[in-house]
Amino acid sequence: MKNKLTEAQNLVLLQKEKFLVRQALHNNADAFSQLVAMNKKRVEAVGRKFFNDITDIEDFVQEVFIKAYKNLSSFKGKSLFSTWITRIAFTTAINQKKSFKITDSYEDQEDFLPSYYDTPENEQIKSLTREAINEAVQTLPENYAVCIRLFFYLDMNQEDISEMTGIPLNTVKSNIFRAKKILSEKLGGLL
Repeated sequence: MKNKLTEAQNLVLLQKEKFLVRQALHNNADAFSQLVAMNKKRVEAVGRKFFNDITDIEDFVQEVFIKAYKNLSSFKGKSLFSTWITRIAFTTAINQKKSFKITDSYEDQEDFLPSYYDTPENEQIKSLTREAINEAVQTLPENYAVCIRLFFYLDMNQEDISEMTGIPLNTVKSNIFRAKKILSEKLGGLL
């Protein structure tokens, strides 16, 4: 089950982030360091979906946080800082890649398929399943693919996807529903 924050937890986090942003805007390096520490894994996760090389991912993470620091005054605190930084990461990755292609998207998700036995045959089946899923996702219309990738690969909720992409919430819900339906048809009994 996904670990979602309650409304009260979101409010507390939002206030903490606003405080850290204000401090960072007043040249408090420690405050910005805290924001980086709180969001580094999220930005790295975005980077892993776009880049295969660890050096490229590290460069990407650094570039995202530099952009965030330079544009910190534009953070208004209407959303969580994590949503804002993810939007920057997503946009930066797309601009760097120019073509939105995710490879080995399930590579780090060990629990995606149950591992009854760690045999070479089972590993091959897992690998082929990952490949089939990634290929199927790549054939989706772009508006569906963006939503489904953020929803499943980055574990974002629909509200955050809407906020990050600027796509209306009901459209995000519809895109995810339709993408799931298309993937189910394409993949048949695979899943």
